[in-house]
Amino acid sequence: MLEVVNLSCVRGDRRLISALDFSLGPGELLHLHGHNGSGKTTLMRTICGLIRPDQGEVLWKGQDSRQMGEDFRRELLYIGHRNGIKDDLNGVENLLVSCKLHGIPLDAAKAWETLERLGLDGHEDLPARVLSQGQKRRVGLAVLLVNPAPLWILDEPFTALDAAAVEFLQSVIRGHVAEGGMVILTTHQEVSLTRGKVQQLRLGWKGEGDV
Repeated sequence: MLEVVNLSCVRGDRRLISALDFSLGPGELLHLHGHNGSGKTTLMRTICGLIRPDQGEVLWKGQDSRQMGEDFRRELLYIGHRNGIKDDLNGVENLLVSCKLHGIPLDAAKAWETLERLGLDGHEDLPARVLSQGQKRRVGLAVLLVNPAPLWILDEPFTALDAAAVEFLQSVIRGHVAEGGMVILTTHQEVSLTRGKVQQLRLGWKGEGDV
């Protein structure tokens, strides 16, 4: 289980998050939303350990995630609003590099298959710099299909995707949650995934957070 306890974050002279508490358990999805500049990306990066909070802590299975170090990082997958790919590498190479960084064993044949599932058939061996924004986003998201990490933190994952890709990605996320995974995501797009029985966390309302 993930627990955020009394978390406060200040960026520059602005307090973006103050005394925030929430928890997320297996099989749960949290939709994080708020206006631009409300602290969504800051919160995600703080949970991942990329930003140090000014107050409070992030607990993973009851332990301080910062003290867990690499043991915690192996349990999560963070995909930011940028694609995190290298323009000089092709799709297969980018996916293999990403998997190596995450400690995931993956061979080239599986990488080709994964990119094909994401609708990149025929584009797998093209340098990323010649791909469209939507194709680049698919390359960046491909690691979701092969990463067994229980906690996914996804910042605007549907950006630049066409309708078919949005539906496919939603099915991937639903499958992860159905198998006991946990997901925190933010999106400006209207998608069915964020409706129904999911947690809603609004930043910038009534101060900082309203779960």
